Amino acid sequence: MYCAHSTLCASRGNSPIHRTPSPMAVETTSTARPSFDLKSAQLPVVAVTLRDTDVRALVADLAQRLADDPDFFDNDPVLIDLAHVREAEESIDFAVLVEALRFHRTVPVAVRGGSPAQMEAARAAGLAPAPEAAPVRPTVPEIEIQEVVREIEVVREVPAPQADALIVDKPLRSGQRVYARGTDIVVLAMVSYGAEVIADGNVHVYAPLRGRAIAGARGNTEARIFSTCMEAQLLSIAGIYRTIETDLPADVAAKPAKVRLDGEKILIEPV
Repeated sequence: MYCAHSTLCASRGNSPIHRTPSPMAVETTSTARPSFDLKSAQLPVVAVTLRDTDVRALVADLAQRLADDPDFFDNDPVLIDLAHVREAEESIDFAVLVEALRFHRTVPVAVRGGSPAQMEAARAAGLAPAPEAAPVRPTVPEIEIQEVVREIEVVREVPAPQADALIVDKPLRSGQRVYARGTDIVVLAMVSYGAEVIADGNVHVYAPLRGRAIAGARGNTEARIFSTCMEAQLLSIAGIYRTIETDLPADVAAKPAKVRLDGEKILIEPV
């Protein structure tokens, strides 16, 4: 996930106005409340990972993929990931890329993973640099590692228990979004087409799953998605997305199924 830090800069003429209060401001006894606060914000974003620098081909592929579902996105913020094209010699037309993403009802806000030249070109197109993605490693109590080493003679990381799961017991309609920060999400009612459930941990839907399900939102590749009736519109684990453009296989369509990540591939399997 991308963390957007708010900054403020104002100027009058050629002299910058700093936020450091003047001595007179320090001594004032006014109790008036400030008109704003500056805080960090952690927001879920859609990551668009470029596999090629040919933006024209990307635009065509994007239009083809969303042809049957033009309302797939709903002004979702987008992070452009350049890690796979970092070494490419060809330049990237960020202006065309940003325009295409906006056309499909997304809001490109940031870029990461590119070479210095790519990042500078992206900045010129109005995209903010985002920090590099760091792998999420669960905390491992030392005593648990020692027990595993004695048993199988291999050091193995044991995930620390998560906080209690977020439980949703009402149906989620199109356009609704629920995010379980730092834990699992358990939905006991239908997730309608166009609705979205997001969790840093696992996603459990004990009802028809027809909308979007995103597990491991902060990079946990071991996260899973479960549903008693798999009819999902989109599935994602740790930033790897799979849209369901055709009918699911008969052994999982509208049946209990689980979703896991195999490398960079989303696998849907019967339960």
